[in-house]
Formats: sequence, structure tokens, C-alpha cells
Amino acid sequence: MKDPIILNTGGTGGKLFLVPTPIGNLEDITLRAVRMLGGVDAVIAEDTRTSGVLLKHLGINKPFIAFHIHNEHQVTERLVQRMLAGECFALVTDAGTPAISDPGFLLVRAAVKAGLAVETLPGPTAFVPALVNSGLPCDRFTFEGFLPVKKGRRTRIAELATEPRTMVFYESPHRMARTLMELAEAFGAERPASISRELTKVHEETLRGTLAQLAEHFRQHPPKGEFVLCVAGA
Repeated sequence: MKDPIILNTGGTGGKLFLVPTPIGNLEDITLRAVRMLGGVDAVIAEDTRTSGVLLKHLGINKPFIAFHIHNEHQVTERLVQRMLAGECFALVTDAGTPAISDPGFLLVRAAVKAGLAVETLPGPTAFVPALVNSGLPCDRFTFEGFLPVKKGRRTRIAELATEPRTMVFYESPHRMARTLMELAEAFGAERPASISRELTKVHEETLRGTLAQLAEHFRQHPPKGEFVLCVAGA
């Protein structure tokens, strides 16, 4: 027999707020996010130094709890117990919406399982402006995040070669050129694509062209910054 579906409208004990933070321009913080950050007992942060700069800018002084890929398995249960005892936490990542290619999923799952209320605020995330700005169809799309670095990478790229929807990837600067060449080889050199770099920041730019053209561009101009890659579907 399957477990019954639980509609968590209020929860017991404390509460977990997922609070998106600016991906570059600090003016993108919302009034609601500021109010939530100022009202919780503590802020759970991927990097307390990065989040500390933001809270200082906002004039908010709250204790931090480190929560990142290296400790999330160890601290999740402890955080859940504290919320069950009545504490309220805000979860933030370095930039953007928690749990989107960042830590957060394990804590959300554990909080829901424990019957705690979880509230997610709308706000900044890198892939949405990159997709809308790409000029590619965005009525249907698939978010792929980061491709596997080693194991399963070739297989995943091959599987995506026939994907009909626009595909959205995150990529690091030191792998961007390699990724473009591998996608051009698997999808075809003439597949349209768009790359948004340093979104909302001073040096923001979007480059559009074929996979081959973009690969050649970054062969001549070593990539720097944060990237979102959008590729047309088959």
C-alpha cells in the first residue's frame, strides 16, 4: 500500500524558507526576501562568507549555519530536529534559487518528511533570463544543469541529440570550449545555440550562433565568468 499524500499547509514546529538571492546585481533582491531573512532564527548558507556580504549589504545580522555539498548529509537531520523544536530557518545558496544545481534538495525532502512547513519564495535564477533572451523556443524546454564531468557524460550527450525541446545547461568556464565541441560533434555543427555570460553583472553578454561558431569563438577567446548555454532542440 502506498503512503498517503500529505498536504502540508501549516506543519508543526518551525519552518523552512527557501530564499533566492541575486545572481549578480544586488538590486534583484525582493522586499519579501529581505523580510524573511530578517525574521528567521538563522540563515543556512552554502558559503557563509558570500552570504555574509549580502546580509551586511541589507543591514541584516543573523547567525549562519554552513550547508554545502561536503556536509549536507551530516547536518540535515540536526537541522530538522531544530525546526521540529520550533526554530525557523532561511536556506540560501551563493546565488540564485536554492536546490537548482545547488545544495537544498536533501534538506527540503527531510523537512517535508518530518511534517515541517516549507515555503519557497520566487526570485532570481540564471537559466530563466538566459532562456528567454536566447531567441530559441521557450514554450517547451528541458533544464539539464551541469553535464556529468566524466562517467556518463558521453552517454548523456548522445541521449540528448534527439531531444526536441530547447536544452538549457550550466557550464564552468574551463569546460565551456570542450562542451561546445562535444555537442557540435553529437548534435551537428549547425545546431543553433546561445550563451549568456555574467548575467545581471557589469560585463553581461549573450552570444548567439551555431555550436560550431560558438566553439570557435571560445577557442580564440578563453571563457571567463558564469555561463548558461541554451541549445535548440532537434
